[in-house]
Amino acid sequence: MERPAITVLFVDDEERNLQSFKTSFRRDFKIHLASSAEEGMAILAAHKVHVVVSDQRMPGCSGVEFLSKVKEQYPQAIRMLLTGFTDVNAVIDAVNKGSIYAYATKPWNESDLKLRIQQAYEVTALREEREKLFVRYQQV
Repeated sequence: MERPAITVLFVDDEERNLQSFKTSFRRDFKIHLASSAEEGMAILAAHKVHVVVSDQRMPGCSGVEFLSKVKEQYPQAIRMLLTGFTDVNAVIDAVNKGSIYAYATKPWNESDLKLRIQQAYEVTALREEREKLFVRYQQV
């Protein structure tokens, strides 16, 4: 069976959430799991990741802080914030500092989150296509 084209990194300090992500989305996407921001950055350094979905409340590094680092070091990765808390300030920070593409709450709706990830990937694919066209245009 061919591997899915969309690579997704889920970062959450709760192991059962990570396993739920894997179970829910492994047929649709190539999945990487990290239980901390440090693990997430290591995965990003080793693999091309299209979409990063991070929990907001994690020990040591919030999702906003993590997504801000991802934006700086891996700007091509589309960033999404997932949280069980409806903290408006966290969402505002995530938009302003982490340039998130989407925000979702726990418990997540599986089909909604899947659709958001697919749409986020489309943004990445369009960016890559634009770059290719730009390079081709510059050569003319």
